[in-house]
Order: sequence, then C-alpha cells, then structure tokens
Amino acid sequence: MFSIMFISSMILLILLLLMTLASILTKKTIVDREKISPFECGFDPKSSSRLPFSLRFFLITIIFLIFDVEIALILPIIVIMKLSNLFLWTITSIIFLIILLLGLYHEWNQGMLNWSN
Repeated sequence: MFSIMFISSMILLILLLLMTLASILTKKTIVDREKISPFECGFDPKSSSRLPFSLRFFLITIIFLIFDVEIALILPIIVIMKLSNLFLWTITSIIFLIILLLGLYHEWNQGMLNWSN
C-alpha cells in the first residue's frame, strides 16, 4: 500500500515539475506586433466584437461546407455498392441525391449562387 502511494506521489510530483517547467519555457518574452494581429479575418481583436459581418461570406462558407460533406457522403456509396443489396443501395442513393438536388434548387432559388452581386 505504501509503495503504491509513494509511486503515485512521485509521478504526480514529476508531472507538476514538467508542467511548471514547460509553462516557464514557453512564455513569450517579446511581444511581436505581427503575432498579436488578426489572422486573415480582418478584425482587430482589441476592438468591439459587434462589428457588422458579411452575410454573403457566411452563406458562401455554409455552401462550401455542405458540398464538402456531400462529397464525403457520396464517396462511400460507390464503395459499398458491391457489399450491399443492390435495390436498397439504389433507393438510398436516389433519395440522397434527390435531397441534394432539392437543396441545390433551394439555394439557387434564394439567390445564394449569384456570385456577381
């Protein structure tokens, strides 16, 4: 019992020592203007967070994420074609593609795909 407590306390002591040492060594001593500036977003981190944000940029990002997830879901459909029931595979694939096409039509109808504006 004593040996287990002794080993546990030694492990805890070593961990605390390593975490303290890592914390001291990683402190930034020189504040660089480039390091604290905003990265690619264009917002100054020291100013108000209630700045207007482009809704168009947000919608384009959402469309990109949706198409990215669609590709990740379509690729396994091709791989499992030989492993599953062909009728069930066909029905599932057609329903999935219909849902994607309806979403694309809705985006087109709402004007989200007009890049020239």
